[in-house]
Amino acid sequence: MMYLVGGRGRLGRAVCASLPSHESMLLERSVYADWWRPGAASLVERFFGAAPSGSVVLVAAGLLDPALSAAEHHQINVDLPKRIIEGACRAGLRVVTCGTVMERLTRHPNPYIASKAELGRFAEERAAAGDAVLHLQIHTLYGAGAPAPFMFLGQLVDALRHDRPFEMSPGRQLREYHHVEDEAIALRALVDAGAMGIVPLSHGAPVTLADLASHVFDVVGRPDLLRIGARPEPPDDNYATVLPRPSLIEQVDFRPALQGVAAYVQAQLSESEPQQQA
Repeated sequence: MMYLVGGRGRLGRAVCASLPSHESMLLERSVYADWWRPGAASLVERFFGAAPSGSVVLVAAGLLDPALSAAEHHQINVDLPKRIIEGACRAGLRVVTCGTVMERLTRHPNPYIASKAELGRFAEERAAAGDAVLHLQIHTLYGAGAPAPFMFLGQLVDALRHDRPFEMSPGRQLREYHHVEDEAIALRALVDAGAMGIVPLSHGAPVTLADLASHVFDVVGRPDLLRIGARPEPPDDNYATVLPRPSLIEQVDFRPALQGVAAYVQAQLSESEPQQQA
């Protein structure tokens, strides 16, 4: 059985859809709303006390918006998964947490990345001590709903939808874009293989943001709206590092980023504004 905490988000929904209904359980928010609090590990342990042997808890809940406060990020991205790790491991379950590859690729993290890095260090320590904990460092996900408005794709889609110029940096940053359905398959492969510790969930084929944006604007027939180099280049980003694909997911068929993202953007643009907000 896989128990999903935060299963209504992009990744959680994809994992649920990839599993037979009798092999997954989506926890209601009211169940885990207070699990971030000090001492809540005992509540977690009691909740999972009767879980079938070999069960897994996927902590897909998390805040992504870097504009939120460090305290908000810490509560949901650190305290909640830490209590779940402590309680669920005592109950004999495996725990999978979700971080970001930017934990290892930036020297000056924003509150979101800093919270995920702290969680990763805790998960690594617990795995080294013998607990069944897997911390996945995840790249950029797309698919299964509209992109977040604060993300690169969200701003790109908004510009196209409203016929506005899209201003961006020179775009030399390297990014891996993973369709969320492919990500769910890779996640399950790592879980089934018994992976522990920290694992970067990479396919090893990054693209630059400039190439991605150029391809998308060409495909939708609006290259005139793209303004590459109109904004300054971030000083602390990933311009050279390519993370290799783990051998455990060598057989996962990730769709090519340029074509996959372009198709996703086209699908978003075909939806009416009221449908997108519903």
